[in-house]
Amino acid sequence: MFSLKLKPFNGGVHPKGYKELTQQQDISKSFVPDRVYLGMQQRNGSMLNSLVAIGDQVTKGQLIARGSNDMTVPLHSPVNGTVEDIKPFLSSHPSGIKSQTLVIANNGDKHWGEDYTSSDYQKLSHEQIVERVLKAGVVGLGGAGFPTGIKLRLARKSKVHTLLINGGECEPYLTCDDRLMREQAAEIIAGIKVMAKAIGATSTIIAIEDNKPEAISAIKQASDGFTGISLKIVPSLYPMGSERHLIKAVTGIAIEPGQLSTAQGILVHNVATAKAVYQAVRYQRPLIERVITVSGDAVEAPANITVPIGSLVSQVIAECGGLKAEAKRMIAGGPMMGQVLPSPFVPIDKSVGGLLALSEEKINQRESQDCVRCGNCVKVCPMGLMPFQMAAHSNNDDWQGAQEFGLDSCLLCGACSYICPSSIPLVQYFQHAKSNINAQRSMTQKSNLARQLTEARQQRLAREAAAKKAAKAAKRKRPARARSTQGES
Repeated sequence: MFSLKLKPFNGGVHPKGYKELTQQQDISKSFVPDRVYLGMQQRNGSMLNSLVAIGDQVTKGQLIARGSNDMTVPLHSPVNGTVEDIKPFLSSHPSGIKSQTLVIANNGDKHWGEDYTSSDYQKLSHEQIVERVLKAGVVGLGGAGFPTGIKLRLARKSKVHTLLINGGECEPYLTCDDRLMREQAAEIIAGIKVMAKAIGATSTIIAIEDNKPEAISAIKQASDGFTGISLKIVPSLYPMGSERHLIKAVTGIAIEPGQLSTAQGILVHNVATAKAVYQAVRYQRPLIERVITVSGDAVEAPANITVPIGSLVSQVIAECGGLKAEAKRMIAGGPMMGQVLPSPFVPIDKSVGGLLALSEEKINQRESQDCVRCGNCVKVCPMGLMPFQMAAHSNNDDWQGAQEFGLDSCLLCGACSYICPSSIPLVQYFQHAKSNINAQRSMTQKSNLARQLTEARQQRLAREAAAKKAAKAAKRKRPARARSTQGES
C-alpha cells in the first residue's frame, strides 16, 4: 500500500464534504417501488426497441428492450409484474424532455425470474467475459454511463497494461462507493480480477482517498494475496475522481486533452462497476439496480440505498422519510458536477449515483457581481485554464475566443464557480458555450453531408445521362452496320 503525501496535481479545491450524513450507515436493501419507469432512450440518444407489450407479465431480470448494436445496452426488468403502459414520460434531462417509457407495476415478489447459478468464470475467455458484460447491460457506474463491455473490448485492442480502479468519490455528500467498498470488498476485488483478465492487464491499481480509512482497510484485506493488485492512497482533493487527474496522481502520467487514457496503456473503472461486472460474469445477472446516496439537508433520513433502475425520485425520497424542509434544488449526482432535476417525478437510470435535496440555505444563491480579476479561478482550475477569460468570451457569444482560452479542455468540474468571490456562474457560461459550439458543429456536419449527397447525386445523374447518350449512339450505329452487311450479301 502506497500513500501520496504531496499535492498530486495543480489546482483543485476542498469543498465541505457533508459525508457524515450517510457515511456510517449500512446500505439499505429494503426499498421496493410499486412501479418502475424505464426510459427507452439512452443518454447517448440511441433508442431501444421494446420486446414486450402492454399487459405482458414480466419477471425480474427478463430482457425487455434492446438496441440495434452493442453501443445501445439492453434493458432488463428490475421487478416482477405487469407492463402497465408504454408512453412518453419525463426523463431526468434538465429540459424536462419526455421519452418513450415502459411502466411496470410491481407485484411485490422479490425473487429473480430465473435461477442465476454460479459458474466457473475463471475458465472463460476474454471475449466470453465481454459478451456476458454486454448481455447484462452493464455501464460505467461512475457517472459516464458508457457500455462497459465496449470499453473492455477496446482496451484489449489498445493493449492496455494497467487497470486503474477509482475509489475516490471526491464529490460532497456522496458515500455510496465508500459503503460499497466497506461492505462488498470481496465482490469488488473479484470483479477487478475479471476485468483485468478481459483486457489482458498485467497490473491493477486501486486508488482510494485518504478520508475513507474503513474502505481502505476492507479493500486491503480483500486484495491481500493477489499478485498484480496494488493499493494507493490519494489525498481527498476535488476533482480527484476525474480520470486524467487520478491517473496523474497515481502514475505520474499526464493524459493530454483530447487523448484517451488507453493510448497510454491505462483503463479506468469505478468500484461499483467492478461489482456489477462480477455479478454479470459469475452469475450472468443483468444490471437492474444500483446503490445510490440520498442526502442533503432537506431529506429527513439521508441514507445509502439499493434502488431498482426506473424508480422515481419521489419514491426514493419517500423511502428516506420524505422531506423535512422545502427542497429548492434536487440534483442527480453530486453538487459540483451533478445535474439539476426538472421534477421529483423522474426515473433514476443506471448513471445516477446520488440524489440530493437541498434547501435554500445550502444552495446559498447570491447575486452575481462583476469579475474582480482576483485570479482565484485560475489557481484552482485543475486543467490550468483561465476561466475568467473563457467566461468573458462566452458571455459575449464569442465561441472561438472561448476555445482559444481552452474551453474544449474544460472538465466542467465547477471548482472555479465554487471559489469565485463574485458568485459568477462560470460553469453555466461554459455549458452554454459548449452547447452552442456542438450545435454549430452538428449544423456544419449536416451541411457537409448534404453537399456531399448533392454532389454525389449530380455525379450519378451525369453518369446516367452519359450512359444514355452512349446507348443512343450505339443504337444508331447498329442499323447502319446491318444495312451494310445486307448489301454485301
